[in-house]
Amino acid sequence: MLSVTDLAVDIQGSRILNGLSFEVSGGEFVCILGRNGAGKTTAFRTIMGYRKPASGEIAFEGARISGLPPWKVARLGIGFSPEESEVFGDLTVEENIELPVWTRSEAAKTAEARVALAYKIFPKLLRYKARGGTQLSGGERKMVSVARAIALDPKLLLLDEPFEGLSPVIIPEIAQGIGSIRSLGCAVLLAESNIHHVPESIDRIYVIERGEFIFSGSLADARSDPGVNRIIAG
Repeated sequence: MLSVTDLAVDIQGSRILNGLSFEVSGGEFVCILGRNGAGKTTAFRTIMGYRKPASGEIAFEGARISGLPPWKVARLGIGFSPEESEVFGDLTVEENIELPVWTRSEAAKTAEARVALAYKIFPKLLRYKARGGTQLSGGERKMVSVARAIALDPKLLLLDEPFEGLSPVIIPEIAQGIGSIRSLGCAVLLAESNIHHVPESIDRIYVIERGEFIFSGSLADARSDPGVNRIIAG
């Protein structure tokens, strides 16, 4: 489904990503794990078209998407929940979630079905439908951000640091919602900095350090790898 080959990205003259290659197949749950500043967010933003690669290729369902603008990438069926959990403060929760529905008019599900699905993943948001974006806690903003991406009816969902900065009390609720996304049939690419937050249901994990992958394999193997644990366990 998603194929990234020899991806290199420069920011202000510095090489941030250096030759990343990985794949996410349909229905897979894959994680890129690494400490802050390792290159996870840069990889996600480059896939989404916010940054242009210096070299390498990004393909989605066999078609090259390197360099496409974000709206075209989203229209192809790639949803994105950024680390910042950005929501529109002057819109309600309901309006935030409904916002992307028009983007993929060719999607198989109706607009109503897609919004209903988002609330099914995070039912707590039903109580806050009329609440404004500025009235939400960090955990609630994260739920809205992910729910909004789900309402796109994505084939692939990119979740950048969904647990970053959240209270330990809310993390299990977010984790449960993310775990249930697998039932939708879409593939998920997760970025995470804490190995303890990686769901047990993950199919494959890549560990990134200074813009390069240093490990690829199962979560169990990552946990038992001394080199991985020196870098990202904690």
